[in-house]
Amino acid sequence: MTTTVNTAEAPAAIGPYAQAVKANGFVFVSGQLPIDPATGEFAGPDVRDEARQSLRNAAAILTEAGASIDTVVKTTVLLTDIDDFAAVNEVYASVFTGKSLPARAAYAVKALPKGARVEIEMIAVTA
Repeated sequence: MTTTVNTAEAPAAIGPYAQAVKANGFVFVSGQLPIDPATGEFAGPDVRDEARQSLRNAAAILTEAGASIDTVVKTTVLLTDIDDFAAVNEVYASVFTGKSLPARAAYAVKALPKGARVEIEMIAVTA
């Protein structure tokens, strides 16, 4: 059985998909763009600001689903410029600080929706 997860604390999906889906004790969070849900605009002028907002959005969805950053087991980071890897990694490391860090993949891609520089998806377990 699956359950769709949606929260107003993160931007609405921009296509025919859910913010997240819960299934068999896992939460699958769709890729989060750096859109501030309060304004509908990208956060800040810098890729660090974008990464921070993408992580905030994912965290809000996890909370709605009964999970948290501390229960994330896998992330995927998409970047339009691999030269932004170190800057995004700096922000990422400030969020994932626990003893048990999630597995992760990071990819450079040609483009992301709405011209974003970063998109982050997550898989977590429910508490």
